[in-house]
Amino acid sequence: MTPTLLAVAHGSADPAAAVVTRELLEAVRARRPGLEVREAYLDHTTPSLTEALGALSGPAVVVPLLLGHAYHSRVDIPAALPAAAHHVVQADVLGPDDLLVTALERRLTGAGVAPGDPATAVVLAAAGSSDGEAVAEVRAMAARWRDSGWADVIAAFGSAAEPTVASAVRALRASGAPRVAVSAYLLFPGRFATTITADAAAEGSDVTAAPLGAAPEVAELVLRRFDAATNAASG
Repeated sequence: MTPTLLAVAHGSADPAAAVVTRELLEAVRARRPGLEVREAYLDHTTPSLTEALGALSGPAVVVPLLLGHAYHSRVDIPAALPAAAHHVVQADVLGPDDLLVTALERRLTGAGVAPGDPATAVVLAAAGSSDGEAVAEVRAMAARWRDSGWADVIAAFGSAAEPTVASAVRALRASGAPRVAVSAYLLFPGRFATTITADAAAEGSDVTAAPLGAAPEVAELVLRRFDAATNAASG
């Protein structure tokens, strides 16, 4: 029996976040017709993960719609899984992954920035975390992306870690970068996306790209995480 894909997002007080979450899951369904795909949220939006687990009629793979390994993936989600009446396993988070680099470049292209433009320096702007591993993963993503031809790529954070988005933009300007683009390393709109956009604009960034949302690379990555967890559980 093929398990249900239960995608769990952080959730946001901004209703646009749930709209984009559902757009992403529609993209997942389009790539895998016949697969049952459901949604759940850790905060702000229903159904909660506990509610969604309770509504399952069979086995499921919980796929965190999260970019890094931090508290939600290590504590919140595992703590909820025993509430399920059926066999449930947790898949890995989405990042870091080369598909996300491609999705980030897609968003910058949509904002008018050519991929790998040597005259453009990029701020990879994440939400931020007090978890050292999660911060290190964002910095590793920036280092991975730097090899794509950009003038530079540096990681920055909306909270809990340094540098801030504003200070990163200032640093790139001071280094002589002809153009500075801010790339939102976020899945969905919400408080952090709004803050990052405002901070970038206040420091005079040339462009800020939208969150990854329902980019086809993200939909593909959700399925890859689902498949890996399914195969591991059956093997």
